[in-house]
Amino acid sequence: MLEAVERRIGHYIDELEDRDAAALYARLPAGKRLRARLILTIAGSGPAAIKTAAVVEMIHAASLLHDDVIDDAFVRRGRPSLNALYGNKTSIMFGDVLYSKAFHELVDIDRRVARVVSAAVVELSLGERRDLLLSQSFNTDREVYLHMIYQKTASLIEAASEAAAILAGKNPDAYRTYGRNLGIAFQMIDDLLDITQSAEQLGKPAMHDFQEGKTTLPYIYLHEALGEADRERLLAMHGRPVTEENAAWIRGKMAETGALERARGEAEALVNEAIGLMKREREPALEAMARKMIERDY
Repeated sequence: MLEAVERRIGHYIDELEDRDAAALYARLPAGKRLRARLILTIAGSGPAAIKTAAVVEMIHAASLLHDDVIDDAFVRRGRPSLNALYGNKTSIMFGDVLYSKAFHELVDIDRRVARVVSAAVVELSLGERRDLLLSQSFNTDREVYLHMIYQKTASLIEAASEAAAILAGKNPDAYRTYGRNLGIAFQMIDDLLDITQSAEQLGKPAMHDFQEGKTTLPYIYLHEALGEADRERLLAMHGRPVTEENAAWIRGKMAETGALERARGEAEALVNEAIGLMKREREPALEAMARKMIERDY
């Protein structure tokens, strides 16, 4: 079914009748296609589901293009990012092309679906802005962090699940909550992996988030648990290039304080709630998808 989504996206790119756009799109790695998988699992492989999945994945790709520019990220999924290859202007403008084409196709699917997805894109954009503002200092507020990752990551996954439920005539409330929990847990696990995994495993530099000034949940919990001298050392590292010595110190303190386990426990609780919802909806494939979320290592 994912092949049909890829073909649909390719068709949309061809409709632009722009060789440069086609060449740029060919440079983008496909990624996990989580949002498309969710839509197809919930709504099946009918034309409306395929189209919705393609539109959502184009929106996601556009957001990543903008995100890489904001974060000065030059590697995406183990390959040079578009901004690294062609510069920030090209990356931003091609992201705008993908957004525009996606919305052009979205309006023809279903008015309810269009409202759900477009509202999520507003949240996503606000989340990008909030993430940028938060990176200017060390954030110690868990609720602020959770709201930001809901907006930036979970809102589109939530919308994908709800939109698919609408197309399938299923209970949108249950699937909306499932998608929100899955999205927040997905970002929490990403934030953990940024600390625990190597650059080779991640397909991008390790601890890049902390170097860029982002304060994810494990760092918030680490800050809470450290003594005054260690807190000062952690704050002095924030937003600066992470040396091997500092990376080893951070990982050691994470293990010593249990900060990683505490953050992982929150992600697991969200996933378990999502699994419970899908048990009641008799959706074993979605239960398995949620379990895989918490078990992944990249």
